[in-house]
Amino acid sequence: QVQLVESGGGLVQAGGSLRLSCAASGSIFNAMGWYRQASGKQRELVAGITWGGTTNYSDSVKGRFTISRDNAKNTVYLQMNSLKPEDTGVYYCNLKGVVKLPWGQGTQVTVSS
Repeated sequence: QVQLVESGGGLVQAGGSLRLSCAASGSIFNAMGWYRQASGKQRELVAGITWGGTTNYSDSVKGRFTISRDNAKNTVYLQMNSLKPEDTGVYYCNLKGVVKLPWGQGTQVTVSS
């Protein structure tokens, strides 16, 4: 089964930027998404991208985050700009939709004010 490994998180000041990566162990032809889980809250979808590159975003990140994918490298990216303290959480990637792959370990993003 395909495994997902997220990386690129860290501690950043408000207004800063980070670029997250999600490497899959095999090809994924489905739409992919980046999910965020803040402490004590449910995991939420913040950005999605189809195999062909069509993107969508939650209102909370629209205009600040950009999702992209390199199908040849089986990798999905999330460029996060103008970060806010409320963007703090563990970020995961996975398929969009009901069917999911096993979740990776995620990558922690902490935005200080």
